[in-house]
Amino acid sequence: MHAQRFEPVRIGVVGLGRFGRLHSLTLAGLAEADLVGVVARRQASIDALSGELPGVPGWTNLEQAISESNAEAWVIACTTTAHVTVAKTLLEAGKAVLLEKPVADSLPEAESLQSLVRPDSSNLMMGHIVLFNSEFQQLRDEVSARGPMSYMNCVRHRPSSIVADFPGENPLHAAMVHDLYSAQVLVDCEEPAHFSAQYHRTAGGEVDLALAQLRWEHGPVASFAASYLTPSGMPPRGIDRTEVFGDGWSAQIVPNPRPIEVWSDRAEWPMALEIRATPTGATGMMAEELRCFCRVVRGQQKVPTGATFTDAIQVQRWMDRLESCANQACS
Repeated sequence: MHAQRFEPVRIGVVGLGRFGRLHSLTLAGLAEADLVGVVARRQASIDALSGELPGVPGWTNLEQAISESNAEAWVIACTTTAHVTVAKTLLEAGKAVLLEKPVADSLPEAESLQSLVRPDSSNLMMGHIVLFNSEFQQLRDEVSARGPMSYMNCVRHRPSSIVADFPGENPLHAAMVHDLYSAQVLVDCEEPAHFSAQYHRTAGGEVDLALAQLRWEHGPVASFAASYLTPSGMPPRGIDRTEVFGDGWSAQIVPNPRPIEVWSDRAEWPMALEIRATPTGATGMMAEELRCFCRVVRGQQKVPTGATFTDAIQVQRWMDRLESCANQACS
């Protein structure tokens, strides 16, 4: 019996910041994909990428890119404030979309996409790289095999420099969101019965630490910490840790940074995240996420739990509730 032939998916990328660049380099290294264009706000960003990916066309106008490229699917990795506008343009043009999370800065804005998304979310998959992290996949298997969780503790700390570099960026939305998505998957999308949250603020009033707690009616209690507190001597992408406890068992993963360190005049963590994209290929959680997206576009796989639009709206609601709790606690 002959294996089904897989036609590479023609994909474009919108946004060439850190993650947009990684998406572009990863797509260029996948047999399942054909990177056919990139879109950025500034021509300088396109020119910078052309040195790494010569021959990939670039545009500063999305409508022109849609018209002139032959992309059938797009990765949206631009700023969160532009997510909904870009997604609407692409979905209305009949393109499949992989949208980095969160969907939007507010729940009503996120929900405005609903009419454009198919019931099975097959034309919109959320970017949820943690779902494809090898440690998290094993943790999910352990939870499934060993029984229900009693307690989950998620920690995600990022560099203190973010407070100055990205004023107003809230770690609840930018960092904790990853762990909320992970918790959602581990409890099979059950809605929590209790929400609570607290903020710590800098002397200037910026949020540099978000704490949150969720409790399910007949399930686990979960605690979350996300911050911009790590000093410059720590790994450049901070540290991540998840612990779970059940009846007679427990498990822990520390997926960031990956356990390779290099020393010279300073310490370095060359694989801060499980993402590698080289001229000879791509491996890690972003590669697996994009391979999954290609299979979804080709109709060979459903969007996995935790990456559908419905899942994204549920987590967006959770963040709204937690933000409200934290603001009330801080008032």
